[in-house]
Amino acid sequence: MPAPGIPRRTALAGLAGTVLATSLPAGPAAAAPAADLWPRWKAHAPDSDLEPDHGPWAAFLNRYLRRGADGINRLAYAAVTNADRDLLRRYVDALAAVTPADMARDAQFAYWVNLYNALTVDTVLDHYPVASIRDIDISPGWFADGPWGKKLLTVDGADLSLDDIEHRILRPIWRDPRVHYAVNCAALGCPNLRPQPFTAARLDAMLDAGARAYVNHPRGARVRDGKLRVSSIYVWFRADFGGDDAGVIAHVKHYAEPELRRALSGVRRIASHDYDWALNDASEGQAF
Repeated sequence: MPAPGIPRRTALAGLAGTVLATSLPAGPAAAAPAADLWPRWKAHAPDSDLEPDHGPWAAFLNRYLRRGADGINRLAYAAVTNADRDLLRRYVDALAAVTPADMARDAQFAYWVNLYNALTVDTVLDHYPVASIRDIDISPGWFADGPWGKKLLTVDGADLSLDDIEHRILRPIWRDPRVHYAVNCAALGCPNLRPQPFTAARLDAMLDAGARAYVNHPRGARVRDGKLRVSSIYVWFRADFGGDDAGVIAHVKHYAEPELRRALSGVRRIASHDYDWALNDASEGQAF
Protein backbone atom coordinates (compact mmCIF):
# COMPACT_ATOMS: atom_id res chain seq x y z
CA MET A 1 0.00 0.00 0.00
CA PRO A 2 1.11 3.61 -0.50
CA ALA A 3 2.25 5.44 2.61
CA PRO A 4 -0.67 6.51 4.83
CA GLY A 5 -2.43 9.55 3.46
CA ILE A 6 -1.06 9.25 -0.09
CA PRO A 7 -4.07 8.57 -2.31
CA ARG A 8 -4.73 6.76 -5.53
CA ARG A 9 -2.16 7.02 -8.32
CA THR A 10 -0.34 10.01 -6.87
CA ALA A 11 1.79 8.00 -4.45
CA LEU A 12 2.90 5.69 -7.19
CA ALA A 13 3.98 8.46 -9.54
CA GLY A 14 5.62 10.25 -6.62
CA LEU A 15 7.89 7.27 -6.02
CA ALA A 16 9.57 8.08 -9.32
CA GLY A 17 10.64 11.47 -7.96
CA THR A 18 9.01 13.45 -10.77
CA VAL A 19 6.15 15.91 -10.82
CA LEU A 20 4.37 15.47 -14.10
CA ALA A 21 5.47 12.25 -15.73
CA THR A 22 7.01 8.90 -14.96
CA SER A 23 9.14 6.58 -17.04
CA LEU A 24 9.94 3.51 -15.01
CA PRO A 25 11.20 0.00 -15.63
CA ALA A 26 8.43 -2.52 -15.36
CA GLY A 27 9.61 -4.51 -12.38
CA PRO A 28 7.32 -5.57 -9.52
CA ALA A 29 4.49 -3.05 -9.32
CA ALA A 30 4.23 -0.66 -6.44
CA ALA A 31 1.10 -1.46 -4.45
CA ALA A 32 -1.99 0.33 -5.74
CA PRO A 33 -4.90 1.33 -3.51
CA ALA A 34 -6.84 -1.82 -2.73
CA ALA A 35 -10.34 -2.41 -4.07
CA ASP A 36 -11.79 -2.33 -0.55
CA LEU A 37 -15.57 -2.80 -0.72
CA TRP A 38 -17.88 -0.80 1.49
CA PRO A 39 -20.83 -3.25 1.58
CA ARG A 40 -23.51 -0.59 2.05
CA TRP A 41 -23.04 0.47 -1.58
CA LYS A 42 -23.92 -2.97 -2.95
CA ALA A 43 -27.63 -2.30 -2.41
CA HIS A 44 -29.51 -1.71 -5.66
CA ALA A 45 -33.00 -1.98 -7.19
CA PRO A 46 -32.80 -4.40 -10.16
CA ASP A 47 -36.19 -3.41 -11.63
CA SER A 48 -35.78 0.34 -11.19
CA ASP A 49 -35.73 2.68 -14.17
CA LEU A 50 -34.54 5.61 -12.07
CA GLU A 51 -31.61 7.51 -13.55
CA PRO A 52 -30.54 11.04 -12.57
CA ASP A 53 -30.63 13.81 -15.14
CA HIS A 54 -27.11 14.04 -16.57
CA GLY A 55 -28.14 16.81 -18.97
CA PRO A 56 -26.27 19.58 -17.10
CA TRP A 57 -23.04 17.56 -17.31
CA ALA A 58 -23.65 16.97 -21.02
CA ALA A 59 -24.12 20.72 -21.56
CA PHE A 60 -20.95 21.53 -19.62
CA LEU A 61 -18.87 19.03 -21.57
CA ASN A 62 -20.30 20.27 -24.86
CA ARG A 63 -19.16 23.80 -24.05
CA TYR A 64 -15.71 23.14 -22.63
CA LEU A 65 -14.30 19.80 -23.74
CA ARG A 66 -11.85 20.07 -26.63
CA ARG A 67 -10.80 17.11 -28.75
CA GLY A 68 -7.13 17.41 -29.67
CA ALA A 69 -5.57 16.34 -32.94
CA ASP A 70 -3.20 14.27 -30.79
CA GLY A 71 -6.13 12.13 -29.62
CA ILE A 72 -6.24 13.62 -26.12
CA ASN A 73 -9.34 15.39 -24.83
CA ARG A 74 -8.67 18.55 -22.85
CA LEU A 75 -10.90 20.88 -20.86
CA ALA A 76 -10.92 24.66 -21.31
CA TYR A 77 -10.77 25.42 -17.59
CA ALA A 78 -9.86 29.07 -18.08
CA ALA A 79 -12.94 29.65 -20.25
CA VAL A 80 -15.53 28.35 -17.76
CA THR A 81 -17.96 31.14 -16.86
CA ASN A 82 -19.33 31.81 -13.40
CA ALA A 83 -22.75 30.73 -14.62
CA ASP A 84 -21.39 27.39 -15.78
CA ARG A 85 -19.46 26.95 -12.53
CA ASP A 86 -22.82 27.25 -10.80
CA LEU A 87 -24.34 24.79 -13.28
CA LEU A 88 -21.62 22.27 -12.49
CA ARG A 89 -21.98 22.70 -8.73
CA ARG A 90 -25.75 22.31 -8.91
CA TYR A 91 -25.30 19.12 -10.93
CA VAL A 92 -22.89 17.66 -8.36
CA ASP A 93 -25.24 18.68 -5.55
CA ALA A 94 -28.18 17.08 -7.36
CA LEU A 95 -26.29 13.79 -7.70
CA ALA A 96 -25.27 13.93 -4.05
CA ALA A 97 -28.96 14.17 -3.12
CA VAL A 98 -29.77 10.88 -4.92
CA THR A 99 -30.08 7.57 -3.04
CA PRO A 100 -27.96 5.17 -5.14
CA ALA A 101 -29.71 2.10 -3.73
CA ASP A 102 -32.87 3.18 -5.60
CA MET A 103 -31.18 2.57 -8.97
CA ALA A 104 -30.39 -0.55 -11.00
CA ARG A 105 -26.76 -1.57 -11.41
CA ASP A 106 -26.02 0.04 -14.81
CA ALA A 107 -27.60 3.32 -13.74
CA GLN A 108 -25.52 3.19 -10.55
CA PHE A 109 -22.30 2.72 -12.52
CA ALA A 110 -23.10 5.67 -14.77
CA TYR A 111 -24.07 7.71 -11.71
CA TRP A 112 -20.81 7.08 -9.84
CA VAL A 113 -18.59 7.66 -12.88
CA ASN A 114 -20.32 10.89 -13.86
CA LEU A 115 -20.19 12.07 -10.25
CA TYR A 116 -16.48 11.25 -10.03
CA ASN A 117 -15.63 13.07 -13.25
CA ALA A 118 -17.78 16.13 -12.55
CA LEU A 119 -16.41 16.36 -9.01
CA THR A 120 -12.85 16.14 -10.33
CA VAL A 121 -13.46 19.01 -12.77
CA ASP A 122 -15.16 21.04 -10.03
CA THR A 123 -12.18 20.49 -7.73
CA VAL A 124 -9.68 21.57 -10.39
CA LEU A 125 -11.72 24.69 -11.06
CA ASP A 126 -11.72 25.50 -7.33
CA HIS A 127 -7.90 25.67 -7.42
CA TYR A 128 -7.19 26.70 -11.02
CA PRO A 129 -4.69 27.61 -12.39
CA VAL A 130 -2.52 24.60 -11.55
CA ALA A 131 0.04 22.73 -13.66
CA SER A 132 -1.10 19.35 -12.37
CA ILE A 133 -3.95 17.99 -10.28
CA ARG A 134 -1.24 16.69 -7.95
CA ASP A 135 -0.62 20.32 -6.97
CA ILE A 136 -4.03 20.46 -5.29
CA ASP A 137 -2.75 19.36 -1.89
CA ILE A 138 -5.97 19.04 0.09
CA SER A 139 -5.87 15.34 1.00
CA PRO A 140 -5.36 14.54 4.70
CA GLY A 141 -2.02 13.19 5.82
CA TRP A 142 1.45 14.70 6.15
CA PHE A 143 2.81 13.11 2.97
CA ALA A 144 -0.37 13.28 0.87
CA ASP A 145 -0.69 15.24 -2.34
CA GLY A 146 -3.59 15.72 -4.70
CA PRO A 147 -7.29 15.94 -3.82
CA TRP A 148 -8.19 12.25 -3.86
CA GLY A 149 -8.29 11.57 -0.13
CA LYS A 150 -10.34 14.58 0.96
CA LYS A 151 -14.02 14.09 1.77
CA LEU A 152 -15.66 16.31 -0.84
CA LEU A 153 -19.37 15.56 -0.57
CA THR A 154 -22.02 13.56 1.29
CA VAL A 155 -24.13 10.88 -0.41
CA ASP A 156 -26.91 9.08 1.48
CA GLY A 157 -25.43 10.22 4.79
CA ALA A 158 -21.85 9.11 4.01
CA ASP A 159 -18.97 11.52 3.51
CA LEU A 160 -17.08 10.49 0.38
CA SER A 161 -13.79 11.26 -1.32
CA LEU A 162 -12.77 10.56 -4.89
CA ASP A 163 -10.73 7.63 -3.55
CA ASP A 164 -13.86 6.26 -1.89
CA ILE A 165 -15.86 6.38 -5.12
CA GLU A 166 -13.18 4.62 -7.15
CA HIS A 167 -11.66 2.15 -4.71
CA ARG A 168 -14.51 1.39 -2.28
CA ILE A 169 -17.43 1.46 -4.71
CA LEU A 170 -16.64 1.21 -8.44
CA ARG A 171 -13.69 -1.19 -8.50
CA PRO A 172 -14.82 -3.68 -5.84
CA ILE A 173 -18.51 -3.82 -6.81
CA TRP A 174 -18.14 -4.14 -10.58
CA ARG A 175 -14.67 -5.74 -10.76
CA ASP A 176 -14.41 -4.49 -14.32
CA PRO A 177 -11.04 -3.21 -15.57
CA ARG A 178 -12.91 -0.79 -17.81
CA VAL A 179 -13.49 1.34 -14.71
CA HIS A 180 -10.02 2.74 -15.39
CA TYR A 181 -11.12 4.00 -18.81
CA ALA A 182 -14.21 5.67 -17.32
CA VAL A 183 -12.89 7.70 -14.38
CA ASN A 184 -10.79 10.69 -15.36
CA CYS A 185 -8.12 12.23 -13.11
CA ALA A 186 -7.56 15.41 -15.16
CA ALA A 187 -4.09 14.35 -16.36
CA LEU A 188 -2.80 14.01 -19.91
CA GLY A 189 -1.75 10.43 -19.17
CA CYS A 190 -5.25 9.44 -18.11
CA PRO A 191 -7.86 7.91 -20.43
CA ASN A 192 -9.92 10.64 -22.02
CA LEU A 193 -12.74 12.45 -20.32
CA ARG A 194 -15.63 11.45 -22.56
CA PRO A 195 -17.52 14.18 -24.41
CA GLN A 196 -20.85 12.72 -23.26
CA PRO A 197 -22.03 11.53 -19.84
CA PHE A 198 -22.22 7.80 -19.19
CA THR A 199 -25.75 6.39 -19.31
CA ALA A 200 -27.21 3.04 -18.34
CA ALA A 201 -28.54 2.35 -21.84
CA ARG A 202 -25.15 2.79 -23.54
CA LEU A 203 -22.87 1.72 -20.73
CA ASP A 204 -21.15 -1.32 -22.28
CA ALA A 205 -20.65 0.38 -25.63
CA MET A 206 -19.17 3.48 -23.98
CA LEU A 207 -16.83 1.44 -21.78
CA ASP A 208 -15.61 -0.60 -24.73
CA ALA A 209 -15.09 2.56 -26.78
CA GLY A 210 -13.03 4.06 -23.95
CA ALA A 211 -10.91 0.91 -23.71
CA ARG A 212 -10.24 0.80 -27.46
CA ALA A 213 -9.38 4.50 -27.62
CA TYR A 214 -6.85 4.30 -24.81
CA VAL A 215 -5.25 0.98 -25.68
CA ASN A 216 -4.65 2.13 -29.26
CA HIS A 217 -3.28 5.54 -28.31
CA PRO A 218 0.50 5.77 -27.70
CA ARG A 219 -0.05 6.73 -24.06
CA GLY A 220 -1.92 3.46 -23.55
CA ALA A 221 0.32 0.90 -25.27
CA ARG A 222 3.04 0.97 -27.91
CA VAL A 223 5.61 -1.49 -29.21
CA ARG A 224 9.01 -0.37 -30.50
CA ASP A 225 11.82 -2.73 -31.46
CA GLY A 226 9.77 -5.57 -30.01
CA LYS A 227 9.53 -3.94 -26.56
CA LEU A 228 6.18 -3.04 -25.00
CA ARG A 229 5.77 0.23 -23.15
CA VAL A 230 2.40 0.77 -21.46
CA SER A 231 0.63 3.33 -19.36
CA SER A 232 1.59 3.06 -15.71
CA ILE A 233 -2.10 2.41 -14.99
CA TYR A 234 -1.56 -1.18 -16.17
CA VAL A 235 1.28 -1.62 -13.68
CA TRP A 236 -0.14 0.29 -10.72
CA PHE A 237 -3.44 -1.59 -11.07
CA ARG A 238 -2.04 -4.80 -12.51
CA ALA A 239 -4.39 -6.83 -10.29
CA ASP A 240 -7.38 -5.43 -12.21
CA PHE A 241 -5.86 -6.52 -15.53
CA GLY A 242 -5.15 -10.17 -14.82
CA GLY A 243 -2.51 -9.85 -12.11
CA ASP A 244 0.65 -10.20 -14.22
CA ASP A 245 2.26 -9.11 -17.49
CA ALA A 246 0.50 -11.88 -19.40
CA GLY A 247 -2.88 -10.69 -18.15
CA VAL A 248 -2.16 -7.08 -19.09
CA ILE A 249 -0.98 -8.10 -22.56
CA ALA A 250 -4.06 -10.27 -23.08
CA HIS A 251 -6.26 -7.33 -22.07
CA VAL A 252 -4.45 -4.98 -24.42
CA LYS A 253 -4.68 -7.48 -27.28
CA HIS A 254 -8.44 -7.80 -26.73
CA TYR A 255 -8.94 -4.11 -27.55
CA ALA A 256 -6.00 -3.61 -29.92
CA GLU A 257 -6.45 -2.59 -33.54
CA PRO A 258 -4.82 -4.94 -36.09
CA GLU A 259 -1.50 -3.06 -36.29
CA LEU A 260 -0.96 -3.08 -32.53
CA ARG A 261 -2.19 -6.68 -32.25
CA ARG A 262 0.38 -7.78 -34.81
CA ALA A 263 3.13 -5.92 -32.98
CA LEU A 264 2.13 -7.67 -29.75
CA SER A 265 2.27 -11.15 -31.27
CA GLY A 266 5.76 -11.93 -29.96
CA VAL A 267 5.65 -9.82 -26.80
CA ARG A 268 5.71 -11.70 -23.49
CA ARG A 269 6.48 -8.99 -20.95
CA ILE A 270 6.12 -5.28 -20.25
CA ALA A 271 9.43 -3.55 -20.83
CA SER A 272 8.56 -0.15 -19.31
CA HIS A 273 5.74 2.16 -18.34
CA ASP A 274 5.07 5.88 -18.03
CA TYR A 275 2.39 8.43 -17.17
CA ASP A 276 2.05 12.19 -17.77
CA TRP A 277 0.62 14.12 -14.79
CA ALA A 278 0.34 17.48 -16.62
CA LEU A 279 -3.16 18.93 -16.37
CA ASN A 280 -5.50 18.17 -19.29
CA ASP A 281 -5.83 21.89 -19.86
CA ALA A 282 -6.97 23.32 -23.21
CA SER A 283 -5.32 26.65 -22.46
CA GLU A 284 -5.90 29.64 -24.70
CA GLY A 285 -3.73 29.55 -27.78
CA GLN A 286 -3.02 25.83 -27.63
CA ALA A 287 -2.92 24.19 -31.07
CA PHE A 288 -5.31 21.37 -31.88
